[in-house]
Amino acid sequence: MDMKRFQATDGEYPTVCEYVETWLEEHDCPMKVAMQITVALEEVFVNVAHYAYPNPPGELDIGLDATDGVITICFIDSGIPFDPLAKADPDITLSADERKIGGLGIYMVKKTMDDVTYEFKDGKNILTLKKSIA
Repeated sequence: MDMKRFQATDGEYPTVCEYVETWLEEHDCPMKVAMQITVALEEVFVNVAHYAYPNPPGELDIGLDATDGVITICFIDSGIPFDPLAKADPDITLSADERKIGGLGIYMVKKTMDDVTYEFKDGKNILTLKKSIA
């Protein structure tokens, strides 16, 4: 897995996006899949940058792997333990005015990726996304 560390700040996002997009191109990721991954990347990165660290900035390690036609993106931070998958999915049948704020972004991540897992291990939040390119 290719691993790189970034500051978890809004200003760092363009650097993160460029790193991931370049990596996806180098690994022949189809455009449609790359766009889905980029949307998921933004959602996860912004959540870590805004909520993981009580005294920002913190750091975020992003790992990338392409094995057997599957892209794996791993986000690792040492912020406040938080499982974004534990919250119930928003009720998308309700109008925007009726729906509670929050949860829509991670819902989109779960719907566009083939597999999303979370674990808290050795004092770190580890969110792993997988997407088939086959």
